[in-house]
Amino acid sequence: MMRALAKSLVVAAVLLPLAGCGLAETGVTAAAGAASAAQQAKQAKETEARMKQQIDAAYREDAVKRKAAEAQAQ
Repeated sequence: MMRALAKSLVVAAVLLPLAGCGLAETGVTAAAGAASAAQQAKQAKETEARMKQQIDAAYREDAVKRKAAEAQAQ
């Protein structure tokens, strides 16, 4: 009985530090993933802003062309 308990304690003593390393690695991986997600979100917002500017410019150009066509039709 004591021998089995001793073996279990030795196994636990060996495996716990290894499990801790895995947890640390998981934490680092999660942090890196969060940083990557934040960078992707920033890039998406920048892309959205550029697209809005391009759409607004297209609307303005269309309005100018429409006014010119209306003025020419009169």
